[in-house]
Amino acid sequence: MQFQADAPLIVESMGRILLEEDHPRIEEIRAGLTAFAHQVKTPEGMHTFQLTPLSLWNAAASGWSADRVVSFLRENSQWGLARSLDEELRETMARYGLFRLESHPSGSILLVCEDPERIRWARDHPIVGSRLVWVDDQRLRVDPVDRGWIKEEMMRQGYPVEDGAGYVEGEALAVQLRERLEGGQPFCLRGYQEQAVEIFNQHESGVLVLPCGAGKTVIGLAAMTRVGRATLILTPNATSVQQWIREIREKTDLPADAVGEYSGRCKEVRPVTVATYQILTHRDDSDGEFTHLGLFEQRDWGLIIYDEVHLLPAPVFRATAELQARRRLGLTATLVREDGNEEDVFSLIGPKRFEMPWKWMEQQGWIAEAECVEVRVSMAADRLRKYRQAKQQQRYRIAAENPSKMDAVAHLVSHHQEKQVLVIGQYLSQLRAIAERLQAPLITGNTPQGERESLYRAFREGKISVLVVSKVANFAVDLPDTEAAIQVSGTFGSRQEEAQRLGRILRPKKGENRAFFYNVVTRDSVDQEYAWNRRRFLVEQGYRYRWMDAEQWN
Repeated sequence: MQFQADAPLIVESMGRILLEEDHPRIEEIRAGLTAFAHQVKTPEGMHTFQLTPLSLWNAAASGWSADRVVSFLRENSQWGLARSLDEELRETMARYGLFRLESHPSGSILLVCEDPERIRWARDHPIVGSRLVWVDDQRLRVDPVDRGWIKEEMMRQGYPVEDGAGYVEGEALAVQLRERLEGGQPFCLRGYQEQAVEIFNQHESGVLVLPCGAGKTVIGLAAMTRVGRATLILTPNATSVQQWIREIREKTDLPADAVGEYSGRCKEVRPVTVATYQILTHRDDSDGEFTHLGLFEQRDWGLIIYDEVHLLPAPVFRATAELQARRRLGLTATLVREDGNEEDVFSLIGPKRFEMPWKWMEQQGWIAEAECVEVRVSMAADRLRKYRQAKQQQRYRIAAENPSKMDAVAHLVSHHQEKQVLVIGQYLSQLRAIAERLQAPLITGNTPQGERESLYRAFREGKISVLVVSKVANFAVDLPDTEAAIQVSGTFGSRQEEAQRLGRILRPKKGENRAFFYNVVTRDSVDQEYAWNRRRFLVEQGYRYRWMDAEQWN
């Protein structure tokens, strides 16, 4: 194994990969690595990635071959690639597509594998084989209702199934994207949006991963026009429902009465229907039936779009397992799920088909250049004493609600005076105090939807410059002119939430096209520890955090 002193990687035999931070080709190498490996640590000087079965299967599904992965690692590794890892990597990637689902003229579905020994393994497996019927030494029959179940179970056994069984046509929908928007402004897809739609069109199921501000909604609308079938769009909240409906009316030629809202306040089922995950998972009591899951069957849907697919609730996963004959499109800025169920997204929505790196988007000017800053504050002696005496599970809130953060927030808001600033956090008592200090409006889960829309509109129009928001603004809130976001608390160490909150400021800006993301944390506490974990995904995307000492401002 020849030593390459100038190579940026150290590839260990167990699949751990170390990348030198100060290497001149770090951005290029990081972009390659994130296509087939997960970043797990980001200490100063060295980044740590890990090859996992899921990361390799997603790479295979998006077009990476084992030869290409191996060549990339060999060319960029100081010590080459251990033979055992080479063999394991190739064997793992070869498992994707080893089993395929194909349709049969009889209406049944076949699980196909060209290796008779593996077919017999599947037939004889105590769980997998329980719902399969032997056809011959390359095929097993699957009941169409078990299409989702067999993909989930085969994934658990280490064999991700490639689904080529086709989809029902669905109810026809005549819809086109407009060539000009209201006011005469030309409208067309950006190059990467066109590419994402084409890739989805080839497969008709799967997940497209793009940063906030990249126009995922536009991609969804373009996919809908290509499919040309009745479409059900599922979103995280009522605000995103309204945004989807606005985009549909603005950017497509669908008449208003062809678009329906299915939410807590309205139950319209139209050729294009936009619903919330919450309404689908509603039930009258904790043991009752989910009263609205029947929406999946109320029209002959030809396409189901899952917005922010990483938020998909378990009951919708279960319903989706029965919807495998429908085309499915997942849209997200990050496939990170804090519950670890990324494999369910892969099995039931589809593999990651397309991903656009955040920093590439920034370099092209499609999203704002974001500067990420960790602002550290101290705790007063009495609060520090309370923190040290508290139980471990109570310490985060004590540190997160540190009153010393108030002055830091006020200083940052003053620094961005006359600009659009969001202050976002987790704890309502803290947010109320900040809103009062800043004399700014506050939006929480208790704010009526009409009032939320009114405040968002006033913020977008510049009538108010500072808005304090709870986690209800984590997702699908379109506030394009926001220059700075100040995070004061969050959901423990959620990488997903950090990415979404940064996304609130990434819409392109006039002039310098810059934005600022501040994370105000309590020094030497679990608040700071969680902050480190929260930023892992963004560091993986190429963002770098610098830190500031708030005490130096005094």
